[in-house]
This record gives sequence, structure tokens and C-alpha cells, in this order.
Amino acid sequence: MRWLLALFCLSVVSVSHAAYTETIIRKPQSAMQSTTAASTAAQGPRIDKVLVLKSERRLQLISEGAPLKTYRISLGKQPKGAKDREGDKKTPEGLYWLDWRKVSDRYNLAMHISYPNISDAAKARREGVSAGSMIMIHGTPINEEYPEWYFHTLDWTEGCIAMRNDDMREVWSMVQDGTLIEIRP
Repeated sequence: MRWLLALFCLSVVSVSHAAYTETIIRKPQSAMQSTTAASTAAQGPRIDKVLVLKSERRLQLISEGAPLKTYRISLGKQPKGAKDREGDKKTPEGLYWLDWRKVSDRYNLAMHISYPNISDAAKARREGVSAGSMIMIHGTPINEEYPEWYFHTLDWTEGCIAMRNDDMREVWSMVQDGTLIEIRP
């Protein structure tokens, strides 16, 4: 009976792989180079790093070692100190990656920060607590009771970094997944 179930599962898997096809259209080399150059020019300068200065409530986009753009941000409800554990309402400090992004029903656009890093996880394990996760850079809720300007000068998140929605759209368009983010005290 088990072999019948295994055979059924294998057939479903093989059919599901056969149903997925990807069409790749190759362009001549000269056309591909001009398209790549045009898209790079349209995107603007490459962002090498995102720098967060918690004490100044600033997020900077760094290109070739120099700040290109600076934005006002909001932090976790307990902004002083590095995040120690899940639920402490602190924003982490250290080196991380912006590793994926999503459109959030609650906070518009959101980019995930790869917290916890190895040292954060080791510290939490030593203390016997959960380090937490799902730390993001995100926009602000669109809510008639609390308009966007209400959130702009408050530290209101559960540990995330929040920005005005217009600023978040700009960061979203300029920063690629895999970009380094440094969060300083």
C-alpha cells in the first residue's frame, strides 16, 4: 500500500514539474548590452549600503562610500539599545542584509532585514530566549483615524524601521535585495 502512495506522489510531482515551463528569449549580444546600459541609467546610482543611525532617526542610502539620500525614520517603541529578544520592542543593531521584500497589507511596502545574525542568535541561545525575527523596513499604515503624519515623529513599531510611504517607495525602487544594511546606535 505504501508503494502505491509513493508512486502516486511521484506522479503528482512529475506532472507538476511538467506543468511549469519558462520561456527564455535570448537577444543578440549588442541589443542586450544597450538594454542593460539603458536600464542601469534609468535606475540611477547603485546603492552599496543602507546605513541606519538610530540616535539621529536617519536612514541613509550609501553609494560609492558617500551618502546619496537621507530619510527620517521611526524605530521600535524602546529605541535605546540593541534588540535582545523577541517582544522587547527594540530595533536591532549590527550588520545585516536586506534579503527579500513584500507588499504588506498593513504597512504598504516592506523590505526584510536578515535579523537575527549569527551573534544575535548565539546571544539569545545563551540567554535561553527567542531572538525574534521579521524585522523590516516598512511604510506607515493608511488609516483615517491616525493619518500618516501622526506616525512620522513617533517611535511606534515593534522593532522595525518605519518611513513615510513616499520615502519607502523611493527606497524600494533604489535598493536591491541583497544590499548590506548597517544599523548603528
